[in-house]
Amino acid sequence: MNHFLDIHQTDPTALRQMIENAGRMKQARLDRPRGAPDDEQPLAGRMVALIFEKPSTRTRVSFDVGVRQMGGQTMVLSGNDMQLGHGETIADTARVLSRYVDMIMIRTFDESVLTEMADYADVPVINGLTDRTHPCQIMADIMTFEEHRGPIAGKKVVWTGDGNNVCASFLHAAGQFGFDFTFSGPPQLDPEPEFVGFARQKGVSVTIERDARVAVQGADLVVADTWVSMHDAQSARERRHNMLRPYQVNAALMAEARPDALFMHCLPAHREEEVTSEVMDGPNSVIFDEAENRLHAQKAVMRWCLGV
Repeated sequence: MNHFLDIHQTDPTALRQMIENAGRMKQARLDRPRGAPDDEQPLAGRMVALIFEKPSTRTRVSFDVGVRQMGGQTMVLSGNDMQLGHGETIADTARVLSRYVDMIMIRTFDESVLTEMADYADVPVINGLTDRTHPCQIMADIMTFEEHRGPIAGKKVVWTGDGNNVCASFLHAAGQFGFDFTFSGPPQLDPEPEFVGFARQKGVSVTIERDARVAVQGADLVVADTWVSMHDAQSARERRHNMLRPYQVNAALMAEARPDALFMHCLPAHREEEVTSEVMDGPNSVIFDEAENRLHAQKAVMRWCLGV
């Protein structure tokens, strides 16, 4: 039994195996007759609990569809259904669910909920997102980059904006997959030193550059994310917009990167805020390939967790 909690907690060989398996399964679906079921049904007879304390579109749909494509069934539970940690403890919830299902994916706020679930579950637990990290998204991003540009090792990835949970998992991936990482954003929103330290300890270059135009020079990949959370108050939104405006990804900024530099965004995006429509819909954008690859990468993650 393997949990998939964070990229830095997973062996690099296993991560590479998942990326390769995701690509193989994606190609197999492209090769099959339209409407025909997948030849492989590794989750046949398996039940997967999908727990959402945070709202979701891509995570919910991609995990649900992925389980079904592999022959399994899902049980989707919201935070209101579960009331995790309110009444019944997370530990007891994990013990009970382990008697009913074969695997648990949880999308939650506090990282401690994820870790406690994994500590007490007798089935694999997958991190669908926490406030600190988002490893499944980055597995899809690595897969997407390599589809378009080949191995990511040794490349330069530039993150603009807020050093948030997606940024954190990118730093973990930099260390595990061997690419250099530059963060460009205001000092108030720097990624946590723990994440930066992990990547540097793995021997890759991590740079903090406040000038976004300088940061993206020579970049192979430019990545942005939303400036505000759906939970932020209006006053907080205005402050963050003022702080992050110099880090908008627009055509002028992309022109400073390599001519073949890709642009990624995990979506949903606020067009004309963190990124312009010109970039999102432009020839270097792979945002919808990235969104599709959540499905394939997560299928590979689930198979690795179950060893099937």
